[in-house]
Amino acid sequence: MNILITGAEGFIGRNLASWLRRTPEHTVVGVDRNHTWEEIDAALQTTDFVYHLAGINRPQSDDEFRTGNVDFTAQVCTALRRYGRAVPILLSSSIQAELDNPYGISKRQAEDVLATYADAMAAPVLVYRLQNVFGKWSRPNYNSVVATFCHNIARDLPITISDPSRRLELVYIDDVVAHFVAELRAVAADGVNYRGVTPGYVTTLGELTDLLHSFRAIRQSLRTPDLSNPFIHKLYATYLAYLPTDDFAYGLDKKCDPRGCLAEFIKSPWFGQIFVSRTLPGITRGNHYHHTKTEKFLVLGGEAIVRFRSLDGDAVIEYPVRGDEFRVVDIPPGYTHSIENVGNSELITLFWADEIFDPERPDTNALPVITTSNPTVRSEETGNHR
Repeated sequence: MNILITGAEGFIGRNLASWLRRTPEHTVVGVDRNHTWEEIDAALQTTDFVYHLAGINRPQSDDEFRTGNVDFTAQVCTALRRYGRAVPILLSSSIQAELDNPYGISKRQAEDVLATYADAMAAPVLVYRLQNVFGKWSRPNYNSVVATFCHNIARDLPITISDPSRRLELVYIDDVVAHFVAELRAVAADGVNYRGVTPGYVTTLGELTDLLHSFRAIRQSLRTPDLSNPFIHKLYATYLAYLPTDDFAYGLDKKCDPRGCLAEFIKSPWFGQIFVSRTLPGITRGNHYHHTKTEKFLVLGGEAIVRFRSLDGDAVIEYPVRGDEFRVVDIPPGYTHSIENVGNSELITLFWADEIFDPERPDTNALPVITTSNPTVRSEETGNHR
């Protein structure tokens, strides 16, 4: 299928083109304000589907709304009618088409132009009246308040909020693109078909800025947001897309002692916390137990033995682990446990705990696994005692 995208270098156009160009059976031609009308006209003669995304939303004067949104749409339709091509057209319109401001009027008039084309050519026209769209590649200080706030907060620049309680209706760019791509396979009726994008999200300016500031603070707090919430998941991805290219990486706060070093990585009330340690040869960590807290140990480099002893028993259970195994060891409550570096190099271990450490309620109680009075050890691999 030959596909033409007008406004291909814009926010929605770039995202749509990146999806469509992954499919080899499509030939995608993108045009924007840098193309001549002759180039656009040539593309219209062979296209099988038009995504009409070009438009003006922040002009120097209101007259540009007419020329960019209405007149250009009419020019495209006139060319298709001249070539006798009843090509489906998808228009990226706006919910402001329901309003009587200059921008909304121009979008509504563009819809009317397409309705005339649909009637004359018996062609399908798909009109998406979009809410505020957010996501990667949106231009700050142009496309949306989300882009502006992400850009500024990622750089510790100030933002201005006139009314924190102001409601925002948002849709995510990948959801928009998924709907647009699906129209290639759908069979739309001739005439104008009005469409909407789901899911939609409603928030306020105050809630939006609070979330974005919490994302910025993750590097210090290490607390990730509730990514099971679809809106927060998509907003966090959007925020990261606005990081300066020289600010992708950051260091962790290391706690070092004669045993080695340990650093917390990420934490959340929803999944607990993850931390990593480097332990010198011959060193043992742990020798404590938990009543309710659970953990998982994953050795990434080196060799170790993880040992357990039930609080009401004497037998010590051993689990040998190596970095090349990617073998996870569960740490149940009610067992004192330890991990010893038995190799010749640093032991690198990834730890997960099901809750964030709370110094007021640590649930971590010191108790040696092996005691001089009863050093009996049972090997997990062989079942032998020593």
